[in-house]
Amino acid sequence: MLSFENDYSEGAHPQILQALADTNFVQQVGYGEDEYSARAKEKIRAAIGDPEADIFFLVGGTQTNQVVLDALLHGTEGVVAAQTSHVNVHEAGAIEYTGHKVLTVPEHGGKMDAGELRVFLENFYADPTYPHMVYPGAVYISHPTEYGTLYTKEELTALSRVCREYKIPLFMDGARLGYGLMSERADVTLPDIAALCDAFYIGGTKVGALCGEAVVFPRRGAPKRFITHIKQHGAMVAKGRLLGVQFDTLFTDDLYFAISRHAIHMAEKMKKGFAERGYSFFLDSPTNQQFVILPNEEMERLSGKVRFSYWGKYDDGHAVVRFATSWATSPENVDALMKLMDVQR
Repeated sequence: MLSFENDYSEGAHPQILQALADTNFVQQVGYGEDEYSARAKEKIRAAIGDPEADIFFLVGGTQTNQVVLDALLHGTEGVVAAQTSHVNVHEAGAIEYTGHKVLTVPEHGGKMDAGELRVFLENFYADPTYPHMVYPGAVYISHPTEYGTLYTKEELTALSRVCREYKIPLFMDGARLGYGLMSERADVTLPDIAALCDAFYIGGTKVGALCGEAVVFPRRGAPKRFITHIKQHGAMVAKGRLLGVQFDTLFTDDLYFAISRHAIHMAEKMKKGFAERGYSFFLDSPTNQQFVILPNEEMERLSGKVRFSYWGKYDDGHAVVRFATSWATSPENVDALMKLMDVQR
């Protein structure tokens, strides 16, 4: 069966598997203090243009969001996020489990608007009863968003300006960051993100790694005792080398960017194919996630031949479904999908 269900269905890029095999019998110290992790951190610092960045490797996206936000927030604080954000919808209350509320603002194609964020913060502090309320202690965004959309540099700059005015950190979820950076419409770079955010992570799990996310705190900005926070969440990997080797490989010879660019090319090919066949899109996504409106009957017939993600009801007769490409998607995969769509019509 064809699968466009997500961007982590395959194992890992062959170069990563080879690197893990090549280093398998080299003895290393644990807990991320190995030479591969150190080398990967230096390569990431060079890529983001910040030689003083604090970098840590964690295993997965939800784990990373929970650990980072719990470390950034005081016990009296919550995190401001868009209504459709991953931390608000698809993380099973992981943030709330740590005692921090997710405070929501409206979303626009998955994105948060800086003007609305400012109004939210102004209204909070204008309320004389705010000492009885959960304080907004950080702002969470993702790039790309849950809908595959991207922040422009202007939008990210505006969000950063509001956060710095109110002295709260801006945290970017970068689970699919490679696909955002390599989009043909992207005008935000890794150095831009490092300059404008107080914390972000470079996703590996969805971009060619077996698992792993590289958490970055620019300008030596790691929260106090962050390693202890990681340990308390049960997120410390004894064999930290497993993550270090992967990111060392991803950031050698621009592999991370090359495989991300490939996924974008496959998404554009798929998008063109759907458009040529008269399908409509829920929104215009410039990344590897494409949201197509399908008649309910057609969706049911197709589900037996290809894997995709149901995203929600569009109207009584139609649904929104997501087709995702990845670093491993081939042109032949896309062609086969289009042939199936021809049969369904």
